[in-house]
Amino acid sequence: MTARLIRFNKPYGVLSQFTPEGRWRGLKDFIALPGVYVAGRLDADSEGLLLLTDDGALQARISDPRHKMEKTYWVQVEGIPDDAALAALRAGVRLNDGPTLPARVRRLDPAPALWPRDPPIRVRQSIPDSWIELVIREGRNRQVRRMTAAVGHPTLRLVRAAIGPYTLDGLAPGHWDEVKPVVAPRTHYQKR
Repeated sequence: MTARLIRFNKPYGVLSQFTPEGRWRGLKDFIALPGVYVAGRLDADSEGLLLLTDDGALQARISDPRHKMEKTYWVQVEGIPDDAALAALRAGVRLNDGPTLPARVRRLDPAPALWPRDPPIRVRQSIPDSWIELVIREGRNRQVRRMTAAVGHPTLRLVRAAIGPYTLDGLAPGHWDEVKPVVAPRTHYQKR
């Protein structure tokens, strides 16, 4: 039996679970497929790529940090990070739960062509904003937001653009499609 893998472009205000909680909506408002489960998390106040599958081994392979699957984020930050801030992210920054692994980071100029966020971010007339692309292999709680804040540039908007080989390409917010898994789960027969 072939594993099902679903790409979903999660809008702002939607949890990475089927059941809604409080003011946040759940995935059941968008995806009516029985037997699929989220592979990894994306906070309700973040947007972008979420993967779901019906295969437990594939789910673990995608979401477990031990497998080092890269996650690419487009991050709108307060201010314009200078070379020192970008170098700090590349080296790894110290957070309250320990240092992060080194990240790949670059400025995005022009900004990525994205859909309008609902609600829009708070704009401050006296402080400019800019976009960076941040690629990490970890998945700590609110890690990207904490990393940008640690280098003096709080996150205003966070969009996950890719998980490993899977991207948001061609997927509108609130929509999903089924893709062929290109990352095979490891079995006990495969060498590590």
